Amino acid sequence: MRILILGAGKMGSFFTDLLSFQHETAVYDTNPHQLRFVYNTYRFTTLEEIKEFEPELVINAVTVKYTLEAFRQVLPVLPKDCIISDIASVKTGLKKFYEESGFRYVSSHPMFGPTCASLNNRSNKNAIIITEGDHLGRIFFKDLYQTLKLNIFEYSFEEHDETVAYSLSIPFVSTFVFAAVMKHQEAPGTTFKKHMNIARGLLSEDDYLLQEILFNPRTPAQVENIRLELKQLLEIITNKDAEGMKRYLTKIRENIK
Repeated sequence: MRILILGAGKMGSFFTDLLSFQHETAVYDTNPHQLRFVYNTYRFTTLEEIKEFEPELVINAVTVKYTLEAFRQVLPVLPKDCIISDIASVKTGLKKFYEESGFRYVSSHPMFGPTCASLNNRSNKNAIIITEGDHLGRIFFKDLYQTLKLNIFEYSFEEHDETVAYSLSIPFVSTFVFAAVMKHQEAPGTTFKKHMNIARGLLSEDDYLLQEILFNPRTPAQVENIRLELKQLLEIITNKDAEGMKRYLTKIRENIK
């Protein structure tokens, strides 16, 4: 299959490495410096090159801020039977765009992020495939993620956004709060160091990506749940309520079974 990958960043390079030995691949990036580190693939910087390549599948791997813009740029030079796809963690506006594009489409979300994109140790990671869109496109990504031994979940666009609001916004906000109140310690404990590593990894992500995940319309309700739990925990601590603490620990241990 002829596959065009938009964006030569970490995720674009990841998919190039993954696909280039079994498919005829090309990477398109308007910044030629980004293309210095990709190999075993065509490297495109112009729309004319894309037109001549005639891709059968496009994987949009640009930063989430530019996902729709990148699609709009290349659509005029794509064959009409080409399948377009995204791997964005934020699907805002994509369903409407796809339905109006006139192209077959598929959408998925490999949930390991650009900061840890690697061909190694993916067996404990997840991927979401959107149930709406082209059947053959969904089969392609399902087979691809299965080769990586990812745990695959299938959701609609709506269900995806609900899942992301829960599974990403809660740890994101919790990590933000940790980073906001922390101070460096000469001899940090093991738990502190683990939280610090999580915070550094999260805060190395693109600002726009973090913003879009937290600006999901479903996120405020999740953040409100955190606020209510903190209020309850603060009352227990302030009152030195041993029985209340015991009940609270029992409750949260049940949550993580």
